[in-house]
Amino acid sequence: MKKLSEDAEKIMTERFGKDTIIALATVENETPFVRYVNAYYENGAFYIITYALSNKMKQMKSNSTVAIAGDWFTAHGKANNLGYFGKKENLIIAEKLKIVFKEWIDNGHNDFDDENTIILYVELTDGLLLSHGTRYEF
Repeated sequence: MKKLSEDAEKIMTERFGKDTIIALATVENETPFVRYVNAYYENGAFYIITYALSNKMKQMKSNSTVAIAGDWFTAHGKANNLGYFGKKENLIIAEKLKIVFKEWIDNGHNDFDDENTIILYVELTDGLLLSHGTRYEF
Protein backbone atom coordinates (compact mmCIF):
# COMPACT_ATOMS: atom_id res chain seq x y z
CA MET A 1 0.00 0.00 0.00
CA LYS A 2 1.12 3.50 -0.73
CA LYS A 3 1.63 5.19 2.63
CA LEU A 4 -1.17 7.48 3.71
CA SER A 5 -0.34 11.13 4.08
CA GLU A 6 -0.12 12.43 7.64
CA ASP A 7 -3.47 14.23 7.17
CA ALA A 8 -5.20 11.14 5.77
CA GLU A 9 -3.82 8.90 8.55
CA LYS A 10 -5.09 11.40 11.14
CA ILE A 11 -8.59 11.32 9.58
CA MET A 12 -8.58 7.50 9.40
CA THR A 13 -7.60 7.26 13.05
CA GLU A 14 -10.24 9.81 14.11
CA ARG A 15 -13.00 8.03 12.15
CA PHE A 16 -12.06 4.39 12.57
CA GLY A 17 -9.57 4.18 15.47
CA LYS A 18 -12.42 3.14 17.75
CA ASP A 19 -15.31 0.69 17.64
CA THR A 20 -16.83 1.45 14.26
CA ILE A 21 -19.17 -0.28 11.82
CA ILE A 22 -17.82 -0.91 8.32
CA ALA A 23 -19.12 -2.88 5.37
CA LEU A 24 -16.86 -5.81 4.51
CA ALA A 25 -17.27 -7.49 1.11
CA THR A 26 -15.96 -10.86 -0.03
CA VAL A 27 -16.36 -12.85 -3.25
CA GLU A 28 -17.15 -16.51 -3.77
CA ASN A 29 -17.67 -18.08 -7.22
CA GLU A 30 -17.82 -14.58 -8.75
CA THR A 31 -20.69 -13.63 -6.41
CA PRO A 32 -20.11 -10.71 -4.02
CA PHE A 33 -21.20 -10.90 -0.38
CA VAL A 34 -21.28 -7.92 1.97
CA ARG A 35 -21.94 -7.60 5.68
CA TYR A 36 -21.48 -5.03 8.41
CA VAL A 37 -18.84 -5.74 11.04
CA ASN A 38 -17.44 -3.99 14.08
CA ALA A 39 -13.89 -2.96 13.27
CA TYR A 40 -10.93 -1.05 14.65
CA TYR A 41 -8.39 0.80 12.48
CA GLU A 42 -4.69 1.16 13.23
CA ASN A 43 -1.69 1.84 10.98
CA GLY A 44 -3.17 0.94 7.60
CA ALA A 45 -5.27 -2.03 8.71
CA PHE A 46 -8.60 -2.97 10.24
CA TYR A 47 -8.98 -5.55 13.02
CA ILE A 48 -12.19 -7.56 13.40
CA ILE A 49 -13.16 -10.22 15.93
CA THR A 50 -15.00 -13.00 14.14
CA TYR A 51 -15.62 -16.73 13.97
CA ALA A 52 -13.20 -18.89 11.98
CA LEU A 53 -16.00 -21.08 10.58
CA SER A 54 -18.15 -18.17 9.36
CA ASN A 55 -19.04 -17.78 5.70
CA LYS A 56 -16.85 -14.70 5.37
CA MET A 57 -13.80 -16.61 6.60
CA LYS A 58 -14.57 -19.54 4.27
CA GLN A 59 -14.85 -17.09 1.36
CA MET A 60 -11.55 -15.41 2.28
CA LYS A 61 -9.73 -18.77 2.25
CA SER A 62 -10.19 -18.97 -1.51
CA ASN A 63 -9.88 -15.23 -2.18
CA SER A 64 -8.23 -13.01 0.44
CA THR A 65 -8.97 -9.78 -1.45
CA VAL A 66 -11.79 -7.87 0.25
CA ALA A 67 -13.49 -4.51 -0.10
CA ILE A 68 -14.34 -2.17 2.76
CA ALA A 69 -16.66 0.81 2.94
CA GLY A 70 -17.14 3.19 5.83
CA ASP A 71 -17.85 6.83 6.58
CA TRP A 72 -16.83 8.58 3.32
CA PHE A 73 -14.22 5.87 2.73
CA THR A 74 -13.82 2.88 0.42
CA ALA A 75 -10.87 0.55 0.00
CA HIS A 76 -9.52 -2.85 -0.94
CA GLY A 77 -7.41 -5.00 1.30
CA LYS A 78 -5.86 -8.39 1.92
CA ALA A 79 -7.48 -10.43 4.68
CA ASN A 80 -5.35 -12.47 7.05
CA ASN A 81 -6.60 -14.74 9.84
CA LEU A 82 -4.37 -13.99 12.85
CA GLY A 83 -5.78 -17.03 14.59
CA TYR A 84 -7.26 -17.61 18.00
CA PHE A 85 -8.04 -14.42 19.91
CA GLY A 86 -6.42 -15.80 23.07
CA LYS A 87 -3.15 -17.04 21.64
CA LYS A 88 0.09 -15.56 22.94
CA GLU A 89 1.02 -13.88 19.63
CA ASN A 90 -2.26 -11.92 19.69
CA LEU A 91 -1.97 -10.71 23.29
CA ILE A 92 -1.17 -7.05 22.53
CA ILE A 93 -3.85 -6.52 19.87
CA ALA A 94 -6.39 -8.65 21.81
CA GLU A 95 -5.98 -6.45 24.89
CA LYS A 96 -6.46 -3.36 22.72
CA LEU A 97 -9.59 -4.86 21.12
CA LYS A 98 -11.04 -5.69 24.54
CA ILE A 99 -10.84 -1.98 25.38
CA VAL A 100 -12.06 -0.74 22.00
CA PHE A 101 -15.01 -3.17 21.90
CA LYS A 102 -15.81 -2.97 25.65
CA GLU A 103 -19.45 -1.95 24.99
CA TRP A 104 -20.33 -5.37 23.56
CA ILE A 105 -17.38 -7.76 23.79
CA ASP A 106 -18.76 -9.66 26.78
CA ASN A 107 -22.43 -9.73 25.72
CA GLY A 108 -22.37 -13.48 25.09
CA HIS A 109 -21.93 -13.20 21.32
CA ASN A 110 -18.27 -14.25 21.52
CA ASP A 111 -16.89 -17.38 23.16
CA PHE A 112 -13.28 -16.63 24.04
CA ASP A 113 -12.73 -20.23 25.18
CA ASP A 114 -13.46 -21.37 21.62
CA GLU A 115 -10.31 -21.41 19.47
CA ASN A 116 -12.49 -20.52 16.48
CA THR A 117 -12.93 -17.01 17.92
CA ILE A 118 -10.25 -15.28 15.90
CA ILE A 119 -8.86 -11.90 14.92
CA LEU A 120 -9.21 -10.95 11.27
CA TYR A 121 -6.55 -8.51 10.06
CA VAL A 122 -7.32 -6.59 6.86
CA GLU A 123 -4.32 -4.74 5.47
CA LEU A 124 -5.41 -1.96 3.13
CA THR A 125 -3.94 -2.07 -0.37
CA ASP A 126 -5.62 0.94 -1.97
CA GLY A 127 -8.46 3.28 -1.18
CA LEU A 128 -10.25 6.58 -1.35
CA LEU A 129 -10.94 8.82 1.65
CA LEU A 130 -13.05 11.98 1.43
CA SER A 131 -13.01 14.74 4.04
CA HIS A 132 -14.36 18.29 3.84
CA GLY A 133 -13.87 18.55 0.09
CA THR A 134 -10.44 16.92 0.09
CA ARG A 135 -9.83 13.63 -1.70
CA TYR A 136 -7.09 11.30 -0.45
CA GLU A 137 -6.18 8.36 -2.66
CA PHE A 138 -3.71 5.68 -1.72
